[in-house]
Amino acid sequence: MQGRHLIRRMVAAGVVSLFLAGPASALQVGQKAPDFTLTAPGGKAVKLTDLVAKGPLVIYTFIQVSSGV
Repeated sequence: MQGRHLIRRMVAAGVVSLFLAGPASALQVGQKAPDFTLTAPGGKAVKLTDLVAKGPLVIYTFIQVSSGV
């Protein structure tokens, strides 16, 4: 159970990284995120589509924490 939560947190962190990585257009509310794959602990590949297929996925960001504002 805790492993699943860890993987979801890692995926959320990956999504945030993708948005902060470079020039890209922002997603609008309700728009689907592009699929991506991250490596979980133990070397297992985890895809966003696999996690979404298991149920709702919430991505929470707190960008201001590192913005100096």
